[in-house]
Amino acid sequence: MMIPVTLSKIIINEKDREQVILLREQDGCRQIPILIGFTEATSIQMFIVGTKLPRPMTHDFFADMIKTLGGEVAALSITDVVDGTFYASLRVKNAQGAFVDVDCRPSDGVALAVRLNVPIFVREAVFVKISGAGD
Repeated sequence: MMIPVTLSKIIINEKDREQVILLREQDGCRQIPILIGFTEATSIQMFIVGTKLPRPMTHDFFADMIKTLGGEVAALSITDVVDGTFYASLRVKNAQGAFVDVDCRPSDGVALAVRLNVPIFVREAVFVKISGAGD
């Protein structure tokens, strides 16, 4: 089962290599902390606060490219966590109308999801693994 979540917090520490995003269950209180890189965290934060740059950032470029080629991102799904590494996929509708799942890092997926205003889901099994109930 896939659980809808929202990006609830971005924690940026300029002294650290790894930053944290928190995904919170929409109809509950469970959260998933995901460590991401400084560049991805900054990209997400800049978009959320409305920072405009003269040239597109990488995630802006990919969002524009998908739209320009006739595609549409339908959703981001966090599908698994193995040894602390999260796995995700973007569900993309291509120009012919077919849906394809594209493997991505959760950080890149979240950066695109916030730009394109698409839903984010976490597989129930990921919540279970994070809570330790699956051990």
